[in-house]
Amino acid sequence: MMNEWNRMELATFLDENESGLLYFYTPLCGTCQVASRMLLIVEELVNCKMGKMNLNFYPDVAKNFAIESVPCLVIVQQGSVKETLYAFHSVPFLLEKIKYYLS
Repeated sequence: MMNEWNRMELATFLDENESGLLYFYTPLCGTCQVASRMLLIVEELVNCKMGKMNLNFYPDVAKNFAIESVPCLVIVQQGSVKETLYAFHSVPFLLEKIKYYLS
């Protein structure tokens, strides 16, 4: 299961110019629950660093990433945000986006 990250883990990920996925959610969001299940499948199919953060605890992170709503998936390549997704559509859609940047 995707690891819950804290502020320190996020900072380390970005500072070390890593590539991977940042998933932002809130627990009571129904769409986030569907997105989380989709990402569990994605996690089995791709080999990249993945972390999730509950934005209820990190409003400053939401502001820094200019996150407009949840669920939100941020694709990071070598420490830089490449794409921010709000509509997850389907597992194949997510896989295509991820593989475009991270393969």
